[in-house]
Amino acid sequence: MQDYYYMLVVKPSSHAELFSDFLVDAIPVGFEETEEGFIIRSEEDLETISWGIEQFAEALQRALGQVVDVELILTKEKNDDWIAQYQQGITPIEIAPFYIHPTWEAPKEGMLNIAIDPALAFGTGHHPTTASCLRAIATYVKEGDEVMDVGCGSGILAMAAIKKGAVVDACDTDPLSVENSRVNAEQNGLSYRRLWEGPINETDKKYDVIVANIVADVLVFIASDLKKRLRENGILVLSGIMDKYEEKVLRAYKNYELTERIVENEWVSLVLTQKGNE
Repeated sequence: MQDYYYMLVVKPSSHAELFSDFLVDAIPVGFEETEEGFIIRSEEDLETISWGIEQFAEALQRALGQVVDVELILTKEKNDDWIAQYQQGITPIEIAPFYIHPTWEAPKEGMLNIAIDPALAFGTGHHPTTASCLRAIATYVKEGDEVMDVGCGSGILAMAAIKKGAVVDACDTDPLSVENSRVNAEQNGLSYRRLWEGPINETDKKYDVIVANIVADVLVFIASDLKKRLRENGILVLSGIMDKYEEKVLRAYKNYELTERIVENEWVSLVLTQKGNE
């Protein structure tokens, strides 16, 4: 262990969820979420990451047409045991019947426990879109259902469906996400029926429930693929949608019945019911 480590404190003025998504995709280490923003710790210099966050804030400001500031404080700290400090800042999350916890925390009796480490995963249940999908899975996935997780990331949603007794397939176009999904499932003693790198159209199976927590434009782009893979009266759970893009997504799925709309902050998740095969 080195004598020192680097600590980068990130304090965005707004849109913390978007900064969180950026950090998950952009940095090779885990980070701690705080009330004011995020803390990144690494034994490697964080100047490049600091620059990248500044560039992201500028791009976000241009895209949204509003002021988005970010305060960055980079320091060099004595390396006592920053890993232990980091772990203390990660809290479990309970979304009944699921209890999502890091591996160093004990499972909770009477809950469907999923152990997942933030430093190793792209989704831990804390982001509003992931939490909304977990709520939808809790409500709509039944034992014996065949479920598809499109853009599986860490595999947290697929694992939740397995915990509900479903038979689950999962895919992602990012090979690192596929590997994360595999490792996390093994860590929890779970297995997918099939897990692959690539889009959903690489299977010809039909599903009772399809979950896609991606972004609005991709959901629009893959609408026809999802329709082909959903059984009659099947359920679509669409998430990763900023509220200003909700109508665009609904237009792409206009022949579906809107069963439930889950809103948290500026994020919307849609539960749609298939009325019949098209």
